[in-house]
Amino acid sequence: MPEAAPTERTLVLVKPDGVRRGLMGEVLSRYERKGLKVVAAKLMVVPVALAERHYEEHRQKPFFGELVRFITSGPVLALAVEGRQAVAVVRALNGATKPWEALPGTIRGDLASALTPNVVHASDSPATAERELALYFRPEEYCPYSRVDQEYL
Repeated sequence: MPEAAPTERTLVLVKPDGVRRGLMGEVLSRYERKGLKVVAAKLMVVPVALAERHYEEHRQKPFFGELVRFITSGPVLALAVEGRQAVAVVRALNGATKPWEALPGTIRGDLASALTPNVVHASDSPATAERELALYFRPEEYCPYSRVDQEYL
């Protein structure tokens, strides 16, 4: 019998455009329908210092300032999502970063229309997920029942 895929946690942010447009429930339901579990969530305004740490790898790029300005422009819904291969699954559900390249049926393919206000952010690797989750959630903020039982996924 093949070995079960690893259970992972990843960060998802419903960006300010998604919150403003009332898409939090739509986005969340797509992850849940796929079998992923939300193990921590908070609606928050991202402080500039946090945004700068979040996008640190882009600091020297010309679009860094735009990323920081946008993510701090209004509330975001920060989610810790857990499940088998959660990083890859969430990224597949989100679709390509450029909405015009995102396939229909993906979050960005169905709901986004521009590059920066593209509804959602998700970690791009397990290592990035670990770093980003630590920026947004303290260990005690995770649900005590958060470990997904792989036998039932």
